[in-house]
Amino acid sequence: MLEKQDPLGDDGMMSVTRGEESAVKRRGRRPAGADTRSALVSAARAVFAEQGYDGATVRSIATRAGVDAAMVNHWFGGKEGLFAEAILDLPIKPNDILALLNAGPVDELGPRIVRTFLTVWDDTGGEHFAALVRSVTGHEAAAHVLRDFFLKHVFISLANTVTEDRPDLRANLVASQLVGMGVARYVIKFEPLAHTPIPELVAAVGPTLQRYLTGEL
Repeated sequence: MLEKQDPLGDDGMMSVTRGEESAVKRRGRRPAGADTRSALVSAARAVFAEQGYDGATVRSIATRAGVDAAMVNHWFGGKEGLFAEAILDLPIKPNDILALLNAGPVDELGPRIVRTFLTVWDDTGGEHFAALVRSVTGHEAAAHVLRDFFLKHVFISLANTVTEDRPDLRANLVASQLVGMGVARYVIKFEPLAHTPIPELVAAVGPTLQRYLTGEL
């Protein structure tokens, strides 16, 4: 009589032949290899579009990508960094932008905003801003995410630090000025605005943003 083999090996795992081992595909999380970053970016685009910035969580994005949630911090430094790469395609993280804007006197905030954004956009030849505009105009989900993130987590957050007088409206006014200037400079390319040096635009537009944030409306 043949002795019945124990299906479990010494390590407690199911024993398989080499042929069977090659056929068995392990299900579960993706290994932290070279494709992890691209998998997270793809998953983030889908989750942000479905749930918005606030509704999307690191865990839900990682689960969609089939990786451990710790990989988000490893590759992007957190949800903000992942959002910046997956949706905004910015060369600088939004948290870093907010830190730059807060680093200085409040009465110079308007000029500092203009200088910061134009410097970031000019460094890429305006391509990042143009791509951002195309994504917003072509996809309502992208517009929803940008409203959710930029207004609440950048401009409204900034306005709340300097005034209690209608910070939401002030943030909207600042955003409208920046978007309009960006479209004119990088998308439609009005002249001479498209090639006007940044210091001149800071001097011309900065006081308007300052009034939006701290002046009488």
